[in-house]
Parts: sequence; structure tokens; C-alpha cells
Amino acid sequence: MRGIPGLTTPELALSTPAPLPPPPVPTVHVQAGIPGAPVVPFEHYTLDSGDQVRIGVFGQDNLSRVYAVDGSGYISMTLVGAVRAPGLTTFQLASAIASSLKAKYVKDPKVTAEVVTYRPIFVLGEAKKAGQFPFVTGITVEMAVAIAEGYTERANQRKVRLTRRFGGVMSTVMVPFDYPVQPGDTIYVFERFF
Repeated sequence: MRGIPGLTTPELALSTPAPLPPPPVPTVHVQAGIPGAPVVPFEHYTLDSGDQVRIGVFGQDNLSRVYAVDGSGYISMTLVGAVRAPGLTTFQLASAIASSLKAKYVKDPKVTAEVVTYRPIFVLGEAKKAGQFPFVTGITVEMAVAIAEGYTERANQRKVRLTRRFGGVMSTVMVPFDYPVQPGDTIYVFERFF
């Protein structure tokens, strides 16, 4: 029985990785005179488990607060119930909540949604302080390794593997050090064998 590329063993993931999209083009233009200013590298960020979202419902203070997207991908709200969030943008989530409120309770609901805390990133392998770290906007693979206090003495500083959920499938691929990191990514630094 054949495995699914990118979903089974690391050896298979290295030999036949599932493709990641090319690095996205930044949607926010850097102002002149501020070279290297961080920008949001993904135009349409979609929610997933681990994100925390601030929902605001105009005139409904009891519904306006920060909600976590739970492990099964839902946000639980009073009156509305469970709202499925994975794969939705904040605008789509706000629209879904507004539709539920309009159908049952509020005549013309005004709903906003914004990400308060992004899901964390993970740096594993030959990093001095491998583990889970909060996502920082504009971070690259190299910056993520720096947050993990750099490479160990045994680290292969030429090979890095990145795993990301893309289109509902976990994709694993070798990436350059300047590749943009997104929330939920796992970066693996390899060991050198010489």
C-alpha cells in the first residue's frame, strides 16, 4: 500500500514533498525610507484551531469578547452556538455570525472579527531551544530559528524542512531560509553528519 506524499514518514516527505505555494506577494506596501519594515505576507489569512478572535457585536456587549477556536475548529458563542471557523477569513466569520444572529435574535446585526492571537509556530530539530513560539508578523524561517536561540553545534545550516496545512492537507517541503512563515507552521532543522 502506497503512502500519501507529505503525510507519512519524514523520509517520504523529503523524497516526494507535497508542494507549497510560492511565497505570497506582500499586500501592504512598504513606505519609502523604511527598508525592511515588516508586512503581512498573506493576504487572506484563514482561521484554524489555536487562533483567538475578538468578536464585536454592536449594541450586544454580552456577545462582544475574545473567543478561542477550539481543537475541533469551532467558536462557541451565546445565542449563536457553535460556529465552524477553520478555512474562514475574519470577514467570512463575521458574516456567518451576523447571519445566525439575524435569523434568530437581532434585526440588523453589525459584527466585526479580528485575530487577537495567532496560533503558534514550532521550531524542532537542531535548534538550541526547540519548542513552541508565538507567531510574529513578517517572520521568515531564519528569524524563527533565531527566536529558538539559533543552531546547535550539530545543525545542518543548509537544510530546513517546513510543514504547513495547505488546502486541508499537511504539506512538508524543503524551503530556503528567507521563506515566510505562517501561523501553525513547523520548522525542522536537520542534523549534519560530518
